[in-house]
Formats: sequence, structure tokens, C-alpha cells
Amino acid sequence: MTVERGFDNVKVEDIAAEAGVSHRTFNNYFSSKGEAIAARHFDRAVQIADELRSRPDGEPLWEAITNAVFTRFALGMQEAERPADERWIAGVKLMTQHPEHRGEFLKAHTAAQDALAAAVAERTGTNTDRDLYPHLVAGVVGAAILAAINLWLHGDAPAPFEKLLRDALGQVAAGLPTP
Repeated sequence: MTVERGFDNVKVEDIAAEAGVSHRTFNNYFSSKGEAIAARHFDRAVQIADELRSRPDGEPLWEAITNAVFTRFALGMQEAERPADERWIAGVKLMTQHPEHRGEFLKAHTAAQDALAAAVAERTGTNTDRDLYPHLVAGVVGAAILAAINLWLHGDAPAPFEKLLRDALGQVAAGLPTP
């Protein structure tokens, strides 16, 4: 709806009506329309954390993270070369570029990193209250996702998002070697 009409032309009441809930119910869950839209990013990140928890124990951490990310982004090898849906691109641009929404997106991103850090801690036997490692891993994964989004939206050499994301996670898994 915000892609079609523009962020400033959509009211909370419009979003609530589209979702089939009252304005009051909407306000019980979200403090703003920006937060409601950013909830999709947070939900996907929580699904990535849940997917990481379900990966096989013997799978190496970075392989498990990459598989979890791609499972929850629903990005298969067959889709990697397909052009991105223009509505999806417009939605991503809205989430990352509109001033009000960008703040909500970054808040959701921070909360999402906490969820991923908890999953990393469970997988690695570390503790989020005591150890830096799960927070570093979650932060790096979040940074890789944001870097891929940014280059995909603004880069000079357009590449499919899936390719950029796989490359970003691959470079991180390899210790971020100098190119």
C-alpha cells in the first residue's frame, strides 16, 4: 500500500483497515506506521534465528547461517538470476530510504540482531549476557545484509540481490580477506 500510494499518503487507519483490525488494535501492536512496516524486517530476522536453531548440529556455523538466511529470504539458486520484482525493490527502497521509516527499520534491525545473537549463543555454547562472540556474529550478519541491500540499490554494476548477499556472507565466512 505504501509502495503504491507513497509513505506520506497512507494513514495508520488505512493499514489497520487493510489488515482487518481496528485502529486501537493496530496501536496495541505498533506505535507508528513506520514500525508496522519495519515489523516485516524484524519478523524475517526472527525466522532466520529460528531457522539457525533448526540447522543440523554438525553444520559449520557460517554455513548454517548462510543456509538459514537464504531459507528465510526464500532465495533459491533458480531465483538468483531472475530480475527482482519491481514492487519488492520499491518496498526495500521505502524501508531503507524514507526518513521516518529508516529509523524504524534500524530499530527493528537492532532488535533482530539480538534475536540472532541468542540463536548463535545457543548454537555455539556461548552466553549473550557474558560473551561478545554471539553479538559480533549477529552484528556482522546484519552488516552483510545491509551492505548487500545498499550495493544492490545504489551500486554501479547491478547484480541480483541474492548474488550480492551470498557473496557478502561468503566473504565474512572466509574471514573477510583482502580482495
